[in-house]
Amino acid sequence: MSEELISKKDLLSLTGISYGQLYRWKRKDLIPEEWFIRKSTFTGQETFFPKERILERIEKIQTMKENLSLDELADLLSPNVTEIILTKDELIKRNIVSETVMNIYQESESGHFQFDFSRILEANVLEKLLQSGEINLDEGKMLLQLLKLNRPLIEQKHGEIVITRKLGVSSCLLLINAESFHFESGTKVVAKLSLLTCIEELKAKLF
Repeated sequence: MSEELISKKDLLSLTGISYGQLYRWKRKDLIPEEWFIRKSTFTGQETFFPKERILERIEKIQTMKENLSLDELADLLSPNVTEIILTKDELIKRNIVSETVMNIYQESESGHFQFDFSRILEANVLEKLLQSGEINLDEGKMLLQLLKLNRPLIEQKHGEIVITRKLGVSSCLLLINAESFHFESGTKVVAKLSLLTCIEELKAKLF
């Protein structure tokens, strides 16, 4: 399953931004370095971007830059983990995680009553996928185990969660900086989620 790409030329034409703006936003870490994908074409080396993600990001930057400086935007959009500690009750009160999903999450970590950003993210991702109906409870528990085992990777890299089913058997994958992925015939992708997008959305809710 390949992610659709857009060339730099087409991106600038479609969005109306300049070459200078694009690379200024890159220097400010508003656009991740790994989204600048160099590929060989018949005209030589060209730069491409993951189309859906770059268009969403540029729209967000253009909307928010009226009220925030580029530095403030960079802090909000940065994939780096933000230092924050909240309790279970605070997360429920702020509608970040429901009580039902929080109880499921805490079953896997009994005795922990405070949540740093990594644990809030894990609970929030579980919330998103369970509430959407895309995954069942057993798949949710498998997802949590995967996220917890790979916390350092999730904090530093662009990752995607992919949950598949084949012949009634579920699998949960964490893809890091993957341009494309492919499965054998008969495998159904039941859920696909960008962790970078989840991090950005969560930061917006928390701050």
